[in-house]
This record gives sequence, C-alpha cells and structure tokens, in this order.
Amino acid sequence: MYLILFGPPGAGKGTQAKILSQKFNVPHISTGDMLREAVSKQTELGIKAKAIMESGQLVPDEIMIGIVRETLASEKCTNGFILDGFPRTVEQAKALDQIFIELGINDVVILDFNLDEDEIIKRVTNRRSCSKCGALFNLLTDKINNICPNCGAVGTIYQREDDKESVIRKRIEVYKNSTLPVKNYYKGNNACFISIDGYGEIEQITQTILEKLAKIKVH
Repeated sequence: MYLILFGPPGAGKGTQAKILSQKFNVPHISTGDMLREAVSKQTELGIKAKAIMESGQLVPDEIMIGIVRETLASEKCTNGFILDGFPRTVEQAKALDQIFIELGINDVVILDFNLDEDEIIKRVTNRRSCSKCGALFNLLTDKINNICPNCGAVGTIYQREDDKESVIRKRIEVYKNSTLPVKNYYKGNNACFISIDGYGEIEQITQTILEKLAKIKVH
C-alpha cells in the first residue's frame, strides 16, 4: 500500500500517518521528522536545512528529493509506505513520479486533508516537544505540567521554532503559493485523490479514512 498525505501544516497528517502506519504495517515516512533529526545531529544536511526550517521556508528540492529517493528505495519500504510532508511543489511531485517509475511503484493513493487557517494556527501554536526524548504533545489535549508524559523528564518541554505563530503563518502562506498547485497537478494527471475533512475527533477521522480506502480496495 502506497499513501501520500497531502494538506496544510497542522491539518492532522502526521497523527493519522502514525495510526495508519500501525494499521497497515508500513513505515510512516515524515520528511519533517527526518530533517529535524538531521538538525539535532548537526549533519551536513541539518546544517543546510536549519536556517531554512526556522524561517518557515521550504527546504530546497535537491535535498528533499535525495532524502525521499534513498528512503523509498530502502528495504523498509518494500511492502509500501505512508509519505507525509512530500511533495510540496509541482517540481517535487514530478520528481516523485519519476522515482515511482524507477522503483516500479504503482497504485499510489493521495489523502488530501482540509482545515481552515484559524484552526491550523490554534493547533500548531499549542504543540510542545520534549527536548530529551523528542515526543510531541498538544496543550489542547494533553496535560503536561512541565513533566514529559512519555519519558518523565522535568523541565524539558518546549515550543519548537517552526511551531511559533509567526513561522506557522509564513508556512501557511508558502503552502498556498507553492504547495496548493500540487493538488491541481495530481488532479490533472488523474491520480487517486481522496478528500479528508480535518475536523473532528482523531478516531472519527481515522474511521472515515479507512472506509474511503476500503471503497477503492487498498491493501
């Protein structure tokens, strides 16, 4: 099973990707997580990407495409994958199509998450992370009290730079200008495109996704 999760930042793609990954036993490939890991480890990629990520701009195509090609060709993606956060430009979408051809990947399904701007800002600005274990939480739903619910560390909860309001507003603007045309690209190429309402409880959204996938017999 091959899924691409598409939509604005904060629309719930990452949350649903993790759930679907466990459900279908295929890896959740988040380019955002891979980039943040590279930044924290001070790799060559991380050094190049850090300033770009913190400003809310898109990481250059040559970096992202290289990461994705290497990952999709790896053994862990033999039986499928859930791609979250890529492609973000039409150029990336075209490059991804070429990667699919090279690797013999067919029948890719795109889940398009929809959510309005005010709700996106509310969700993202309430995100928090643990500097020790890297776990993510949201103040709207999680009780933290300065203690990480995942590892128990005290005083390690913080707000990531790319979750601050000024940055998320810029990311939304970038999405509108650069990423939204990707939707038209895929629709113009008759891709299997499923629209997902980002409002509602997590379990409810998951159930809707599973029902829609079942109708097209995704395995």
